[in-house]
Amino acid sequence: MEEQLLEIYEKCLQELEQIGIKIKDNKQIGTVEIHLTNRSQKRYGVCKQLEPDMQTRYIEKHGRKKIIKYVRYKKHKIEISTWVMELDESIIKNTIMHEIIHCLPNCNNHGTEFKKYAKYINSKLGYDIKTTGNKKEDYQKSNIEYEEKVEYKYKICCKICGQIFYRNRINKGFERKYRCGKCNGKLTVEKI
Repeated sequence: MEEQLLEIYEKCLQELEQIGIKIKDNKQIGTVEIHLTNRSQKRYGVCKQLEPDMQTRYIEKHGRKKIIKYVRYKKHKIEISTWVMELDESIIKNTIMHEIIHCLPNCNNHGTEFKKYAKYINSKLGYDIKTTGNKKEDYQKSNIEYEEKVEYKYKICCKICGQIFYRNRINKGFERKYRCGKCNGKLTVEKI
């Protein structure tokens, strides 16, 4: 499966090269490493930025907070979830392209630069790169039966309207801090 991932990754790099995006440019992009992971059953993939380029450091202010950010990073580690490799090749390529965009300068989030590159690649190469994916739809597109295996630990119920929802984790003091989204009623938490 790792070999298949590397083959598809190389195809993606060649396609990007054709439209003028040079991912192999170590001065502008840095080094990119890609491999499979079993860690998450929810997310398609992740791009971890390592070793920030100190020359591209800037400070962003949010009210009283100051956040240090970087335009570029010297290393990128892309991890693609193994379950994605079961899907149609077009979905795998979309996932890889999505993570490759995160390697580009100013694209560490899903902000305007990320969206510009995604729109450009979608229009030039016919991809369907989005900021989020829909696992159920992608399984259907790949003609694979989708089974959602969710086992929750907590059942939360509203005392007024009776609305019920489930969670795997809850914060300390959940019943005191949170209210029902429908009627603003108090909530009760029951361990399942």
